[in-house]
Amino acid sequence: MICALGSAVCFGTASVLQAVAARAAAAPDAGAGVDPALLLRAVRQWRYVAGLGLDGLGFVLQIVALRALPIYAVGAALAASLAVTAVVAARLLGTRVSGTEWTAVAVVCAGLGMLALSSGAEGHGSGPDGLGFWLLGAAAGILLLGAVAGRLPGRVRALVLGLGAGCGFGVVEIAVRLIDDVSPAALVTDPAVYALLLGGGAAFLLLTSALQRGSVTTATAGMVLGETIGPALAGVGWLGDRTRDGLGWLAVTGFAVAVAGALALARFGEAPAGTGAEAGARP
Repeated sequence: MICALGSAVCFGTASVLQAVAARAAAAPDAGAGVDPALLLRAVRQWRYVAGLGLDGLGFVLQIVALRALPIYAVGAALAASLAVTAVVAARLLGTRVSGTEWTAVAVVCAGLGMLALSSGAEGHGSGPDGLGFWLLGAAAGILLLGAVAGRLPGRVRALVLGLGAGCGFGVVEIAVRLIDDVSPAALVTDPAVYALLLGGGAAFLLLTSALQRGSVTTATAGMVLGETIGPALAGVGWLGDRTRDGLGWLAVTGFAVAVAGALALARFGEAPAGTGAEAGARP
Protein backbone atom coordinates (compact mmCIF):
# COMPACT_ATOMS: atom_id res chain seq x y z
CA MET A 1 0.00 0.00 0.00
CA ILE A 2 2.93 2.35 0.67
CA CYS A 3 4.16 1.72 -2.88
CA ALA A 4 0.65 2.32 -4.28
CA LEU A 5 0.38 5.62 -2.43
CA GLY A 6 3.90 6.58 -3.50
CA SER A 7 2.88 5.89 -7.07
CA ALA A 8 -0.15 8.16 -6.63
CA VAL A 9 2.08 10.95 -5.32
CA CYS A 10 4.37 10.61 -8.36
CA PHE A 11 1.50 10.54 -10.86
CA GLY A 12 -0.38 13.37 -9.18
CA THR A 13 2.64 15.67 -9.17
CA ALA A 14 3.60 14.71 -12.72
CA SER A 15 0.13 15.56 -14.02
CA VAL A 16 0.47 19.22 -13.03
CA LEU A 17 3.81 19.48 -14.82
CA GLN A 18 2.78 17.54 -17.90
CA ALA A 19 -0.50 19.30 -18.58
CA VAL A 20 1.09 22.74 -18.45
CA ALA A 21 3.65 21.49 -20.98
CA ALA A 22 0.96 19.84 -23.14
CA ARG A 23 -1.01 23.07 -23.43
CA ALA A 24 2.11 25.07 -24.21
CA ALA A 25 3.13 22.55 -26.88
CA ALA A 26 -0.24 22.55 -28.66
CA ALA A 27 -0.02 23.74 -32.25
CA PRO A 28 -2.33 26.72 -32.95
CA ASP A 29 -3.84 24.96 -35.98
CA ALA A 30 -4.04 21.50 -34.39
CA GLY A 31 -7.29 19.61 -34.75
CA ALA A 32 -9.37 18.38 -31.85
CA GLY A 33 -8.44 14.71 -32.16
CA VAL A 34 -5.33 12.77 -31.25
CA ASP A 35 -2.14 14.54 -32.34
CA PRO A 36 0.86 12.14 -32.29
CA ALA A 37 3.27 15.01 -32.98
CA LEU A 38 2.13 16.65 -29.74
CA LEU A 39 4.24 14.19 -27.74
CA LEU A 40 7.33 15.14 -29.75
CA ARG A 41 6.75 18.82 -29.09
CA ALA A 42 5.94 18.27 -25.43
CA VAL A 43 9.12 16.34 -24.64
CA ARG A 44 11.17 19.41 -25.58
CA GLN A 45 9.91 21.11 -22.41
CA TRP A 46 11.55 20.43 -19.07
CA ARG A 47 8.23 20.22 -17.23
CA TYR A 48 7.06 17.38 -19.43
CA VAL A 49 10.39 15.56 -19.10
CA ALA A 50 10.33 15.97 -15.32
CA GLY A 51 6.77 14.65 -15.33
CA LEU A 52 7.87 11.63 -17.37
CA GLY A 53 10.59 10.95 -14.81
CA LEU A 54 8.02 10.97 -12.03
CA ASP A 55 5.75 8.78 -14.15
CA GLY A 56 8.59 6.29 -14.55
CA LEU A 57 9.18 6.13 -10.81
CA GLY A 58 5.43 5.89 -10.20
CA PHE A 59 5.19 3.01 -12.68
CA VAL A 60 7.89 1.04 -10.87
CA LEU A 61 6.08 1.57 -7.57
CA GLN A 62 2.82 0.57 -9.25
CA ILE A 63 4.32 -2.71 -10.44
CA VAL A 64 5.54 -3.50 -6.93
CA ALA A 65 2.09 -2.73 -5.53
CA LEU A 66 0.29 -4.83 -8.15
CA ARG A 67 2.45 -7.83 -7.25
CA ALA A 68 1.31 -7.65 -3.62
CA LEU A 69 -2.18 -6.10 -3.58
CA PRO A 70 -5.47 -6.75 -5.39
CA ILE A 71 -6.00 -4.65 -8.48
CA TYR A 72 -9.00 -2.91 -6.93
CA ALA A 73 -6.84 -1.53 -4.10
CA VAL A 74 -4.08 -0.32 -6.41
CA GLY A 75 -6.58 1.18 -8.86
CA ALA A 76 -8.29 3.17 -6.13
CA ALA A 77 -4.91 4.39 -4.86
CA LEU A 78 -3.97 5.54 -8.36
CA ALA A 79 -7.28 7.37 -8.74
CA ALA A 80 -6.37 9.13 -5.51
CA SER A 81 -3.56 10.87 -7.37
CA LEU A 82 -6.22 13.49 -8.17
CA ALA A 83 -6.12 14.44 -4.50
CA VAL A 84 -2.35 14.83 -4.85
CA THR A 85 -2.88 16.95 -7.97
CA ALA A 86 -5.27 19.20 -6.06
CA VAL A 87 -2.78 19.73 -3.24
CA VAL A 88 0.18 20.29 -5.60
CA ALA A 89 -1.82 22.69 -7.78
CA ALA A 90 -2.81 24.63 -4.68
CA ARG A 91 0.81 24.90 -3.54
CA LEU A 92 2.64 25.43 -6.82
CA LEU A 93 0.05 27.05 -9.09
CA GLY A 94 -2.04 28.98 -6.59
CA THR A 95 -5.22 27.08 -7.38
CA ARG A 96 -8.04 27.86 -4.98
CA VAL A 97 -9.29 24.72 -3.23
CA SER A 98 -12.75 25.07 -1.72
CA GLY A 99 -13.82 23.58 1.59
CA THR A 100 -15.90 21.02 -0.29
CA GLU A 101 -12.85 19.92 -2.26
CA TRP A 102 -10.70 19.62 0.86
CA THR A 103 -13.49 17.42 2.18
CA ALA A 104 -13.22 15.34 -1.00
CA VAL A 105 -9.47 14.92 -0.34
CA ALA A 106 -10.30 13.67 3.15
CA VAL A 107 -12.94 11.33 1.68
CA VAL A 108 -10.36 9.85 -0.69
CA CYS A 109 -8.00 9.25 2.23
CA ALA A 110 -10.79 7.62 4.23
CA GLY A 111 -11.63 5.31 1.33
CA LEU A 112 -8.00 4.29 0.97
CA GLY A 113 -7.85 3.61 4.69
CA MET A 114 -10.81 1.24 4.38
CA LEU A 115 -9.11 -0.54 1.50
CA ALA A 116 -5.86 -0.87 3.44
CA LEU A 117 -7.73 -2.54 6.30
CA SER A 118 -9.82 -4.87 4.15
CA SER A 119 -7.59 -5.88 1.22
CA GLY A 120 -6.25 -9.40 1.10
CA ALA A 121 -3.23 -10.58 -0.86
CA GLU A 122 -3.31 -10.48 -4.64
CA GLY A 123 -4.82 -13.47 -6.42
CA HIS A 124 -2.79 -15.97 -8.39
CA GLY A 125 -5.24 -16.77 -11.16
CA SER A 126 -4.27 -16.48 -14.80
CA GLY A 127 -7.72 -15.73 -16.16
CA PRO A 128 -9.32 -17.31 -19.22
CA ASP A 129 -7.16 -18.84 -21.93
CA GLY A 130 -5.67 -16.27 -24.25
CA LEU A 131 -6.24 -13.34 -21.88
CA GLY A 132 -2.87 -11.86 -22.87
CA PHE A 133 -3.93 -11.80 -26.54
CA TRP A 134 -7.30 -10.31 -25.59
CA LEU A 135 -5.49 -7.54 -23.73
CA LEU A 136 -3.29 -6.92 -26.77
CA GLY A 137 -6.40 -6.63 -28.94
CA ALA A 138 -7.96 -4.26 -26.41
CA ALA A 139 -4.86 -2.05 -26.48
CA ALA A 140 -5.05 -1.88 -30.29
CA GLY A 141 -8.74 -1.04 -30.02
CA ILE A 142 -7.91 1.85 -27.69
CA LEU A 143 -5.66 3.32 -30.38
CA LEU A 144 -8.49 3.06 -32.91
CA LEU A 145 -10.80 4.72 -30.39
CA GLY A 146 -8.46 7.67 -30.20
CA ALA A 147 -8.28 7.90 -33.99
CA VAL A 148 -12.03 8.45 -34.31
CA ALA A 149 -12.42 10.62 -31.21
CA GLY A 150 -11.62 13.79 -33.13
CA ARG A 151 -14.89 13.50 -35.05
CA LEU A 152 -17.00 13.64 -31.91
CA PRO A 153 -18.45 16.82 -30.35
CA GLY A 154 -16.52 18.60 -27.59
CA ARG A 155 -17.53 17.07 -24.25
CA VAL A 156 -18.18 13.66 -25.75
CA ARG A 157 -14.74 13.77 -27.36
CA ALA A 158 -13.07 14.63 -24.06
CA LEU A 159 -14.96 11.86 -22.27
CA VAL A 160 -14.04 9.28 -24.93
CA LEU A 161 -10.37 10.27 -24.89
CA GLY A 162 -10.27 10.15 -21.10
CA LEU A 163 -12.13 6.85 -20.92
CA GLY A 164 -9.82 5.40 -23.57
CA ALA A 165 -6.75 6.55 -21.63
CA GLY A 166 -8.15 5.01 -18.46
CA CYS A 167 -8.81 1.72 -20.23
CA GLY A 168 -5.23 1.77 -21.52
CA PHE A 169 -3.90 2.19 -18.00
CA GLY A 170 -6.27 -0.60 -16.96
CA VAL A 171 -4.73 -2.89 -19.58
CA VAL A 172 -1.35 -2.15 -17.99
CA GLU A 173 -2.64 -3.06 -14.52
CA ILE A 174 -3.99 -6.42 -15.66
CA ALA A 175 -0.99 -7.21 -17.87
CA VAL A 176 1.43 -6.68 -14.98
CA ARG A 177 -0.36 -9.43 -13.07
CA LEU A 178 -0.11 -11.86 -15.98
CA ILE A 179 3.68 -11.58 -16.36
CA ASP A 180 5.23 -14.27 -14.16
CA ASP A 181 8.45 -15.25 -15.94
CA VAL A 182 10.76 -12.25 -16.42
CA SER A 183 13.52 -14.10 -18.25
CA PRO A 184 14.36 -12.49 -21.62
CA ALA A 185 13.14 -15.49 -23.64
CA ALA A 186 9.79 -15.56 -21.83
CA LEU A 187 9.26 -11.80 -22.08
CA VAL A 188 9.79 -11.82 -25.85
CA THR A 189 7.06 -14.42 -26.37
CA ASP A 190 4.55 -13.19 -23.76
CA PRO A 191 1.61 -11.29 -25.33
CA ALA A 192 0.95 -9.59 -21.98
CA VAL A 193 4.26 -7.75 -22.33
CA TYR A 194 3.22 -6.30 -25.68
CA ALA A 195 -0.22 -5.48 -24.30
CA LEU A 196 1.45 -3.59 -21.45
CA LEU A 197 3.63 -1.57 -23.82
CA LEU A 198 0.90 -0.84 -26.36
CA GLY A 199 -1.73 -0.13 -23.71
CA GLY A 200 0.56 2.24 -21.81
CA GLY A 201 1.65 4.03 -24.98
CA ALA A 202 -1.93 4.40 -26.21
CA ALA A 203 -3.04 5.70 -22.82
CA PHE A 204 -0.33 8.37 -22.72
CA LEU A 205 -1.14 9.44 -26.29
CA LEU A 206 -4.87 9.75 -25.64
CA LEU A 207 -4.35 11.47 -22.29
CA THR A 208 -1.89 14.00 -23.72
CA SER A 209 -4.39 14.78 -26.49
CA ALA A 210 -7.15 15.17 -23.89
CA LEU A 211 -4.97 17.62 -21.97
CA GLN A 212 -4.46 19.63 -25.13
CA ARG A 213 -8.07 20.31 -26.07
CA GLY A 214 -11.62 20.09 -24.79
CA SER A 215 -12.84 19.70 -21.23
CA VAL A 216 -9.96 18.10 -19.37
CA THR A 217 -12.23 17.83 -16.31
CA THR A 218 -14.57 15.57 -18.27
CA ALA A 219 -11.61 13.59 -19.64
CA THR A 220 -10.23 13.13 -16.13
CA ALA A 221 -13.53 11.74 -14.86
CA GLY A 222 -13.64 9.29 -17.76
CA MET A 223 -10.07 8.21 -17.09
CA VAL A 224 -10.75 7.54 -13.40
CA LEU A 225 -13.70 5.33 -14.30
CA GLY A 226 -11.78 3.52 -17.04
CA GLU A 227 -8.77 2.63 -14.96
CA THR A 228 -10.59 1.54 -11.80
CA ILE A 229 -13.86 -0.29 -12.42
CA GLY A 230 -12.93 -2.62 -15.31
CA PRO A 231 -9.55 -3.75 -13.90
CA ALA A 232 -11.08 -4.22 -10.44
CA LEU A 233 -13.75 -6.52 -11.85
CA ALA A 234 -11.14 -8.42 -13.87
CA GLY A 235 -9.00 -8.89 -10.77
CA VAL A 236 -11.89 -10.29 -8.73
CA GLY A 237 -13.51 -12.30 -11.52
CA TRP A 238 -10.46 -13.68 -13.32
CA LEU A 239 -7.32 -13.31 -11.24
CA GLY A 240 -8.57 -14.39 -7.82
CA ASP A 241 -8.33 -11.10 -5.91
CA ARG A 242 -10.08 -11.33 -2.56
CA THR A 243 -10.60 -9.38 0.65
CA ARG A 244 -9.83 -10.33 4.23
CA ASP A 245 -12.37 -12.68 5.75
CA GLY A 246 -15.59 -10.89 6.60
CA LEU A 247 -14.40 -7.52 5.27
CA GLY A 248 -15.71 -7.66 1.72
CA TRP A 249 -18.29 -4.98 2.54
CA LEU A 250 -15.55 -2.67 3.81
CA ALA A 251 -13.48 -3.14 0.64
CA VAL A 252 -16.49 -2.35 -1.59
CA THR A 253 -17.32 0.71 0.51
CA GLY A 254 -13.72 1.92 0.53
CA PHE A 255 -13.38 1.48 -3.23
CA ALA A 256 -16.61 3.38 -3.91
CA VAL A 257 -15.71 6.16 -1.47
CA ALA A 258 -12.18 6.62 -2.87
CA VAL A 259 -13.36 6.71 -6.49
CA ALA A 260 -16.26 9.06 -5.68
CA GLY A 261 -13.87 11.41 -3.89
CA ALA A 262 -11.52 11.33 -6.86
CA LEU A 263 -14.35 12.17 -9.27
CA ALA A 264 -15.29 15.11 -7.05
CA LEU A 265 -11.76 16.44 -7.65
CA ALA A 266 -11.88 16.00 -11.43
CA ARG A 267 -11.78 19.74 -12.07
CA PHE A 268 -8.12 19.65 -11.07
CA GLY A 269 -7.57 18.44 -14.60
CA GLU A 270 -7.46 22.18 -15.26
CA ALA A 271 -4.97 24.74 -13.96
CA PRO A 272 -6.02 28.23 -12.90
CA ALA A 273 -6.08 31.14 -15.25
CA GLY A 274 -2.80 32.90 -15.50
CA THR A 275 -0.56 29.85 -15.74
CA GLY A 276 -0.79 29.95 -19.48
CA ALA A 277 -1.87 26.32 -19.56
CA GLU A 278 -4.22 23.88 -18.03
CA ALA A 279 -3.07 21.09 -15.81
CA GLY A 280 -4.31 17.61 -16.38
CA ALA A 281 -4.57 14.55 -14.22
CA ARG A 282 -2.83 11.24 -14.49
CA PRO A 283 -3.65 8.87 -11.83
